[in-house]
Amino acid sequence: MTSQQSLSQARELTEAGKHDAARMCLLKLLEREPDNQAALIMLGGAYFSLAKYSEAEMVFERLILMAPGIGKYSIALFNTMWKLGRHEEALEEIKRFMNQADKQTEKETVAQYIAITKELGA
Repeated sequence: MTSQQSLSQARELTEAGKHDAARMCLLKLLEREPDNQAALIMLGGAYFSLAKYSEAEMVFERLILMAPGIGKYSIALFNTMWKLGRHEEALEEIKRFMNQADKQTEKETVAQYIAITKELGA
């Protein structure tokens, strides 16, 4: 099975609410391609959907190390930390991202973070 086929299968399983099966499919793909960012973001999302926030956090942190300026990775990590009740660390993630991101490329994430910080009064 190609990487694309594995990702498609995992997406179908996720859409069907079969998060555990999707997770297993993604883990198999990651054995072959440990740096596959599409598989990693989907795996983190599967963990998040299963309320396995510590596992999701590890996956999202790995993605941040690979690509620190990608907004969807930062938002995923922020949301996970927030769910874990680690609000200060979540706010630190906003600061880290804002310092590293290309503001033009990531203007959508920047706008979301500005709205979040205004709402929180941070």
